[in-house]
Amino acid sequence: MELNEGERAMLDFERSWWTEPGPKEAAISEQLEMSTTRYYELLNELIDRPEAESHDPLVVRRLRRMRDRRRRSRAEHVGATSEEHS
Repeated sequence: MELNEGERAMLDFERSWWTEPGPKEAAISEQLEMSTTRYYELLNELIDRPEAESHDPLVVRRLRRMRDRRRRSRAEHVGATSEEHS
C-alpha cells in the first residue's frame, strides 16, 4: 500500500518544519489543516509503516528514535514516582 498525499505531506513537513518561522503547532494548522493532537496521532501510526520508511528513511528513523526516547523517559519518570510513594 502506498502513502497518500496527506501522509507524504506529513513526512515532508517533518523534514523541514524547523526552517519555517513561528511555532510548529501553527505550521501544522496552516500547512496541514489539522489539529496538533490529530497530527501526532496520525504521525505515530504513520512512522510504523514500511511505506513511510521507504519514502523518507532518515526522517522516519529520527521520529522513531524521538518517540522511543520520550516513552523511556515517561516510563522512568512513572517508575521513579511510584518508588517515592512506596
